[in-house]
Amino acid sequence: MFNPCFSSEVTMYKLNKSTKLDEKTICVIGGGNVGTQIAGVCALHGHKVKLYTSTPELFDGTIQIIGDTAEQSGCASNIFVTNDMEQAVFGCEYVFVTYPALMFQSLAEKLYPIIDSKAIIGFFPGTGGVEFFFKPFIEKGVTLFGLQRVPSVARLIERGKSVRVSGLRDRLYVGSIPTQKSNEISSFLSLLFGIPCESLPNYLSVTLTPSNSILHTSRLYSLFNDYYPSKKYNQNFLFYENWSQEASELLLQCDEELQTICKKLKKMDLRGVKSLRIHYESETVDQLTSKIRSIRSLHGLKSPMLKDEFGWTPDFSSRYFSTDFPLGLGLIEEFAQLLVVNSPTIHTIMDWYRNITKDVKKVDLQSFDIHTINDVYTFYHQ
Repeated sequence: MFNPCFSSEVTMYKLNKSTKLDEKTICVIGGGNVGTQIAGVCALHGHKVKLYTSTPELFDGTIQIIGDTAEQSGCASNIFVTNDMEQAVFGCEYVFVTYPALMFQSLAEKLYPIIDSKAIIGFFPGTGGVEFFFKPFIEKGVTLFGLQRVPSVARLIERGKSVRVSGLRDRLYVGSIPTQKSNEISSFLSLLFGIPCESLPNYLSVTLTPSNSILHTSRLYSLFNDYYPSKKYNQNFLFYENWSQEASELLLQCDEELQTICKKLKKMDLRGVKSLRIHYESETVDQLTSKIRSIRSLHGLKSPMLKDEFGWTPDFSSRYFSTDFPLGLGLIEEFAQLLVVNSPTIHTIMDWYRNITKDVKKVDLQSFDIHTINDVYTFYHQ
């Protein structure tokens, strides 16, 4: 196995070493899978990196990235690690957030008093109601951006030390508020990850991305819609390798309902919200099932489940449940209701989740002064 930390020559991450980036001071919030990867990538490019994590004692300032190739691997060093938020963000031009959406509100409350109005805050990914939880930041003059999807699959090998990266995307898509900043941000991200990054015409193109919000929720409903509190399963299901026809049917139905929402917003350019039929190059249920099962970077991933002496049960505390339902699919449901778009599959899946978990959290658009379709246009045309 290629081990970049002990290689005589450290490679740049998916980037020709003759390319030089202007040094920036970057804060990465979150020391999990994606945060560890991004902190390492930024440091490999010579940026000053400060990593905020609740477990700084597990880090020694060095992060080993193991990619699919030597070009995508490297050993980053000189990363400053802290659990002091103010110390982490002070003087940073960019702040990259890798927290799940469930933590956005508490993060916003902690970050708002200390963030510089000239800072650029990015979310990996940018779904889950970022623009609403961080609305006061926009009013303060801070730039927000979000990626439709993370750059790759990242899985920790050893927390604080190393991360495996696979399935690097061919292209990234970014939206920002204000919208005119997206070209500058996409250029920087293209150089940083060595992946072409395209600007989206508005942030709603990120919010309505048919990613985990419908991918995870459709699969979980297909797995556990027969669940009741005393039920036990005899195994933990492979989430992607054993992807079912039922999950594909639900996914395509949710995707069609989402596309109907986009069509209702006639004054918004939402061509960037690509149907999953295009994203996965699959027109039929059979094709989609085969495609998802074949994605090697997702092989081996299990379902969010807990085991006891009697068997397996769904882990409703997992972010697949606690984030992707109320703040993912639930937000899409909110837009459907606001725009009076019929979305029976989305409602069925969300009603199941609410009934089985009693979780009624949601992003209430009206509480953010989004009452009509014109309010949507006004907000996202910033």
